[in-house]
Amino acid sequence: MKATLLLMILISPVLLGQDLPNRWDELVASDWELALEKSNYTCILPIGILEKHGPGVPIGSDLIRAREWAHRATQKEYAVVFPDYFYGQINEAKQQFGTFSLPSDLAMELLEATTREIARNGFKKIIIINSHGGNPQMIRYFIQNQLEKKKDYVVYFFEPNIPAAVADKIAATRKTDPSTDQHGGEREASEILYLRPELVKLDRSEMESGANQSRLKLPNTLYTAIWWYASYPNHYAGQAAFGSKELGQIITENTISSLTNAIKAVKDDTITLQVQNEYFEKVKQ
Repeated sequence: MKATLLLMILISPVLLGQDLPNRWDELVASDWELALEKSNYTCILPIGILEKHGPGVPIGSDLIRAREWAHRATQKEYAVVFPDYFYGQINEAKQQFGTFSLPSDLAMELLEATTREIARNGFKKIIIINSHGGNPQMIRYFIQNQLEKKKDYVVYFFEPNIPAAVADKIAATRKTDPSTDQHGGEREASEILYLRPELVKLDRSEMESGANQSRLKLPNTLYTAIWWYASYPNHYAGQAAFGSKELGQIITENTISSLTNAIKAVKDDTITLQVQNEYFEKVKQ
């Protein structure tokens, strides 16, 4: 027994240096504990969505981007990537074919059950990365609710940082007004042109209008759920025809760099779970 333990200690650094798949579904069970150790118990949960992105950008654009960010970042800073997850908030696009929208209570329950199962498999740190504009409010609410019951793991939410130099580069490369480029337009078309160019059909980009219809006449002090549909009934906001691989590369590589740094910070983090445990010890029963 002692000899076996000593042997494992001696060969562990060698094993940690070997190539391990970064996707959960591509690991073999006999490498699971090795992946836990190499990732410092860190798992990435990339959340996309299935929805129309105008007439020429693929329905799974958000899923493709989140998956690629996670894959490329974890090749630089190892963590385990949970398989494709496309359940979120997308009620505003149910009038369009291709949209996959679950009931809101089920979407929240599924996210809770998924993170709980990830933790049951040994992970102590779960990083949610998101590529869909309709998800951040839901994700922040979900994460705040992590304080409802005591947990032995932490859920983090990653959002990329854009340094001033990169923002200037993006602005110089853009061909359309960023204030009107909100969904399926130049930016998203460019990112998919960089990641999966064979899926983009720019020649179809002008089959529909991506202009704001401005149908609501409400002051900006009021918010209502129908605001998006009232503005963009085609579920398309922007001009995808102006997409370019160059712009997509700038945006995507910055996101990957930012995510790589975030993964390293989470892997090095020894404080958050400690403070979370302290909080639950003081919760009044």
